[in-house]
Amino acid sequence: MLGNDGFRTLDRQECLRLLAKVPVGRVVYTEQALPAVLPVNFSLDADASVLLCTAAGSDLVRAIGGVVVAFEADEFDAENRSGWSVVVTGRAAVVSDPGEHARLSQAGPRSWMPKRDGVFVRIGSEMITGRELGRPDRPGAPREQRPDG
Repeated sequence: MLGNDGFRTLDRQECLRLLAKVPVGRVVYTEQALPAVLPVNFSLDADASVLLCTAAGSDLVRAIGGVVVAFEADEFDAENRSGWSVVVTGRAAVVSDPGEHARLSQAGPRSWMPKRDGVFVRIGSEMITGRELGRPDRPGAPREQRPDG
């Protein structure tokens, strides 16, 4: 049920189901002590971690080794004023195990940009949170105040 603010909190399983539906999200990390956000294509692994494929020499790879990052994906319908947003927070690391790299080369995400020196980045799912915004005409959703009363 939607709360008084029009949002509904999503449980972990709902969050994972929704993440699996979209191909692009944003990784949030720190670069030179400033927040950085990078849109990326991704996939989910069996352990619910987020997987990215990027260039070995990228700014992202240099910035994330073993640090906590956030990953966000969403989907919105402006016309119906509905949608959802999911945030995964966890440690990010380049996949260094050769066997794991080989497995991900076959079944993992494919970068949309051509990469000769591609590496896989895994973001652990230590914390997953999500919210759904309901349509105003759904039961429990707040009604918009009209100027005429």
